[in-house]
Amino acid sequence: MSTSLDGIRVVDLTRVLAGPYCSMILGDLGAEVIKVEAPGGSDDTRKWGPPFQEGVSAYYLCANRNKKSITVDLKSPKGSEIIKKLVETSDVVMHNFKTGTMKRLGLDYDALKEINPRIVYCSITGFGETGPFKHLPGYDFIIQAMSGLMSITGDTDSGPQKLGIAITDVLTGLYACIGIQSALLERVTSGEGQMVDLSLYDSAVSSLINIGSNYLMSGQVPERLGNHHANIVPYQTFCSSDGEMVIAVGNDRQFKSLCKLMDMPELAWDPRFATNPDRVAHRKELVPLLQKRFSTHSTAYWKDLCHKEDVPFGPIQTVDELIQDPQLQAREMFVSAHHPKAGLIKMIGSPLKLSRTPTSLTRHPPEPGEHTAEVLSALGYTQDDLERMKNNQSI
Repeated sequence: MSTSLDGIRVVDLTRVLAGPYCSMILGDLGAEVIKVEAPGGSDDTRKWGPPFQEGVSAYYLCANRNKKSITVDLKSPKGSEIIKKLVETSDVVMHNFKTGTMKRLGLDYDALKEINPRIVYCSITGFGETGPFKHLPGYDFIIQAMSGLMSITGDTDSGPQKLGIAITDVLTGLYACIGIQSALLERVTSGEGQMVDLSLYDSAVSSLINIGSNYLMSGQVPERLGNHHANIVPYQTFCSSDGEMVIAVGNDRQFKSLCKLMDMPELAWDPRFATNPDRVAHRKELVPLLQKRFSTHSTAYWKDLCHKEDVPFGPIQTVDELIQDPQLQAREMFVSAHHPKAGLIKMIGSPLKLSRTPTSLTRHPPEPGEHTAEVLSALGYTQDDLERMKNNQSI
C-alpha cells in the first residue's frame, strides 16, 4: 500500500519533542526518517522518567516511532562527511540546535544547499534564527511563560498556570510539518529547496488566536477566566450531582435547546440572555441559574439529554477513562508495537485518517544506532570503514 510521503527521506538531527514530534508525523505518512544522535544516544528524553519499561522511557516512545536510528559524532570530520553524504540523496534536513551551532559544524543551510539545491532545511529553535533573543535556549515552560499563555491559564485564585502538556513543542512540531510539506510542494514547481525557520516563541504567540485579537482590538489586557470562555456564554464547566462536565453552547439556537432540555425555556427569551453578547454581558446572572439546575441530576443524565437535543456536551474524562472510550477505539487511536528491548509497547496513534494513503506503524521507536550499519552501508561505507569509525568514536 502506498503512503503519502513515499520516496521522501528526512535527516532528523532533532531531539526532545518539537522536532521529533514533527519527524514522527512525517514517518507516519511514509517518509524515511533517519534519526541522528551522538554515539550512545543523545536524545535527552531517553532518560526522562519514570515511567520506564525495561529501561525504555515512555517519554521517548511518544514521539519516535517510524524512524531509523544512526549515531554520528557531528563534531568529527568523518561525522560531518556522513551527514553530507546523506544530504546528497535526502529531501529534508531538520535540526533544533541553538542558533549558530549548525554553522559552526559546517552543516548550515548555505553549506548543505551547495551539496543538494533541492534540500528543504528546517530549523527549530526557541526564538528563531533572527532577532535579539536568537541565541537564547528555548524550553516549553519558559515559552509558555513569556508568550502570554500562562497569563491567561488558570483562574484568579490559582495564579498563572502552564498547560498540562508541552503545548508549545507540540504546536511547533505541527507548524514544522506544515512548513516542510509546503516547501516540498513548492519544490515541484521551482525545483529548489528552501529554509523553514520556526521558533517555539512564534508558535506559542500564534496560538493566542481570539484572546490576542481581543487585546489588539480593545487594548484590554485579558484576565484568567479558568474554565470560562472570554467571548461565549455558557461555554464552561458545570458541576452535576456526581461530577463535573463541560457545556459548550456556540450559538443562540443551541442555547434555546439547552433551556428547553433543562425545563427553563423562559431563559431563552429573557432579554438579558437572548443573544450571546447579552449572555456575555450578564454572565454573573446566568451562570448561577444554570449551575443550580445542573446540580439536580447526574452527569450521565445531562449527557443523554444534551446529545438528544444536539447541545455540545462533554464529560471531564481522566486518561484511564478515555482509553476505554469506544469512539477512540473505533478510530484506532491507541496502537501497539514490539520493541526489541521494552517488549510490547503501547502508543497513541495518528489522528491523520487518509482514505487512499493511510498512515501506518512500520517501525518501533529505535534504539540508539540501531540502523547505523544499514544506513551507512547503503551510502557506500564498507564493514572495515564502519569498524574504523567505531574505534575512533565517529559513530
